[in-house]
This record gives sequence, structure tokens and C-alpha cells, in this order.
Amino acid sequence: MILQGNDPHRSPSFSFGHRVRRQLWNVVYVALFRTSPRPFHAWRAFLLRLFGARLGKGVHVYPRAKVWAPWNLELGDHVGIADGTTLYNMAMIRIGRFSVISQGAHLCGGSHDYNSKNFQLFAKPIVLGEHVWVCAEAFVTLGVTIADGVVVGARALVIKSIAQPWTVHAGHPARQISQRTQHVQELTP
Repeated sequence: MILQGNDPHRSPSFSFGHRVRRQLWNVVYVALFRTSPRPFHAWRAFLLRLFGARLGKGVHVYPRAKVWAPWNLELGDHVGIADGTTLYNMAMIRIGRFSVISQGAHLCGGSHDYNSKNFQLFAKPIVLGEHVWVCAEAFVTLGVTIADGVVVGARALVIKSIAQPWTVHAGHPARQISQRTQHVQELTP
């Protein structure tokens, strides 16, 4: 997907096929996804699946959420992705069941090697467990894994994986500030 050793100032960073696929998604996103009424979650889920996303049941992705590459997205059952969220998924982003990504949050799966001669673009996956809440305007960087039940506070910056489940993290960079009480109750149909 990402071309290696290219000159990003003079040539593309992605293959031709990838660029075509992204442009098709951009047209669908602007014309059909972003303009859909807020309650039309099933419609947006259909469009994401059409472009290769793997989604569980009851997923709510709101119309102003930005998904860079649906084929690199996996959402468990009953995941909520709010308006204004950016899923910059140059690599896979996996979000576990019953997790919520609040408005303005940014999950960033790509960056550049600033020490390379050609400012090489690279990507790493982001994995969020079940019952995770990434609060408003938080930033989660590439290669991060977040354990089940973790809360990432508003405007927090997560630059390292969080292995301790059911904890609360906040700040720049995010650090543990509290424990979270585990009150998991499975929804029944």
C-alpha cells in the first residue's frame, strides 16, 4: 500500500490502485455517507462494508465521522463512532465491542520517519479492547493497543500502549489517574 523509497515531493506515496480506491471512497463519503441523516446507521454501515469494513451488529458510525480507508476498519458489536471523529487508518484500526469514540477524537495510524532521507511514510495498527471510551478530542497514535475498559480522558494524548484494563488515563502524554469500576452488563436482543 505505501510505496517505499519514493520521493514524496515528486511522486505519490501510494500505488495507483490504492489511490483510485481512495478516490472512489471519497466520492461515496461526500455524496452518500456524510449527507445521510443521523439515524441512518444501517445505511452508513452498508457503505462502509461495501468498501471492505468488518463491522459487528448495532454499530453506530455518525455521518460526520471521517474514515480514511474502510478496508482497514474493524468494529465490534455496538461500537459508537461520533461526529467529528477521525479514523486515519492507513493501517488496521480494530475497536472492540461496546466501545465509544467521542466527538473530535483522532486515531492516527500513519506518520513519517523524519530521520529518513525521503521522509518515508509508514503505518502501524491501532487496537482498542472492549468497553473502551476515547473521550472528546483525545489523540491516539499509531501502534498503540488499549486494554479492555480503559477510559482515555478528553484531549488526552496516548503515545504508548495501555495494558492495565479498567483504568482512566488523562494528560499529555496520558498517564493513569484512576481506576474504573467494572460494570459490564451484556445487552440481550
